[in-house]
Amino acid sequence: MAGQSEGLLNAILVDIDAGQLNPGDVLDEAGLAARHGVSRTPIREVFIQLETAGLIRRLPRKGAVLFKPSLEEFLAILEVHANLEGQAAGLAARRMSPAQAAELEQIVRACEAHAAEKGDGDPNGYYQLNLGFHAGVAMGAGNPFLVEMIKTNARKLMAYYRARYHYPGSIAQSAKEHREIAELIYSHDQIGAARRMTQHVQFDQVTAMDLLAALG
Repeated sequence: MAGQSEGLLNAILVDIDAGQLNPGDVLDEAGLAARHGVSRTPIREVFIQLETAGLIRRLPRKGAVLFKPSLEEFLAILEVHANLEGQAAGLAARRMSPAQAAELEQIVRACEAHAAEKGDGDPNGYYQLNLGFHAGVAMGAGNPFLVEMIKTNARKLMAYYRARYHYPGSIAQSAKEHREIAELIYSHDQIGAARRMTQHVQFDQVTAMDLLAALG
């Protein structure tokens, strides 16, 4: 049973990360049972874990629904998330190994190449590169607890970050900022890396309102 619960949880998280599940989507118990070949018991166990992490809500007559923040919730989560990402970048500037720096450089160059060659095209493809960049920085921080906190918060906002790259010019700007953050990390500028990453992750209120409206 534990194995079924873990496998189902991982499958749902993969769907969130890939954009197959979006804010407000209903998690149907019968559909999950049929798709994954599990009984209702592991599904309910997984729902408890997702609810505890703040990734789903139980709503009357709807059941389990993927977390969809209000503007106030969005901005509050974003404030925490931006600071966690900034902390990771600051720690990475102190702790990142040469091998991790080499891997991060490959991702940064891929982001730059995507922006140069495709412009505003293929925003979903760029978003996957963006995930790789942030994962590379987080791993370079050398703190697995911080990595898990970043992942949990990111999943609450992931659909909105993905939508952001549909705005003209946003991919080129993101790739430019990735380069700036990476160079600060490589030069071991802990304060500068933390500040620049926090700025990179943060949205202003108007942008947040636009993204919330775009996803209905």
